[in-house]
Amino acid sequence: MKYMMLIYVTEDDMGEPAPGVMDAHLAVTREAIERGAYVTCDALEPTASAVRVRVRDGKIVRSDGPFAETKEIVGGFYVFDCRDLEEAVELAARIPSPPDGCIEIRRVAEIPGWDEAVAEMRAATSAAHG
Repeated sequence: MKYMMLIYVTEDDMGEPAPGVMDAHLAVTREAIERGAYVTCDALEPTASAVRVRVRDGKIVRSDGPFAETKEIVGGFYVFDCRDLEEAVELAARIPSPPDGCIEIRRVAEIPGWDEAVAEMRAATSAAHG
């Protein structure tokens, strides 16, 4: 089962990481790789760089961020493939977050046939460009 770990921080936390934070992120990433649970992870840019896209009456409506007065924002994420929620909680507890931040765990929805459809599209695109 895949789980997404959303790392909630404040805008003030989005600057240069505190000493040791990158090492802590590397440690949890290494542990997830060793467990065979690592799928992906990344940090996000501050909300000032965000763009929202909506389609209304067939027209693209674009809004540049920031969008809402909110204390917490998503600063980054991990996706782990865990045997169950308990393993996901174990790994999430190792992800560094600021004192006022938190990690939200969301199970990735499994859509029947999706992975196979994407694999077919990739193969077709690769064959067309190969």
